[in-house]
Amino acid sequence: MATTRPATVEVDTTMRFVAPDFTTINVRASMRYDQVDPYAVQVVFHPSSLDAEQVSWSFARELLATGLVEPSGIGDVRVWPWSTPRGEAVALALSSPDGNALFEISRGLVARFLKRTYALVPRGKETDSLDVTATVTRLLTDH
Repeated sequence: MATTRPATVEVDTTMRFVAPDFTTINVRASMRYDQVDPYAVQVVFHPSSLDAEQVSWSFARELLATGLVEPSGIGDVRVWPWSTPRGEAVALALSSPDGNALFEISRGLVARFLKRTYALVPRGKETDSLDVTATVTRLLTDH
């Protein structure tokens, strides 16, 4: 019996970290969507040095989609439209006990990424992609 690997969408990009004085630093990152977790997207920050670990944030796909057109999010992840001299962007604000970070991402890149995720799992059809039995089994066997 052949098993198929769940489909994913992944886009490598450069985000801009926005410092308090509004200077920016380029940061290598990826946006990822996996059909196994149809409600969420991940942003993975890739370290510039080989000995550092990747940092990953997971949050609602809907939060990212809403943030293209209006401010979205009230907790650790907030997204909103952001205009820059470089063009239209999306601001991604991340908060943790370790601190806060503000990133700028191309609006067009985010829109194309979301379009690809909706081709994989249409908006409103996320529950069709959930394997409840596998999820419950994983929850009961993971320690």
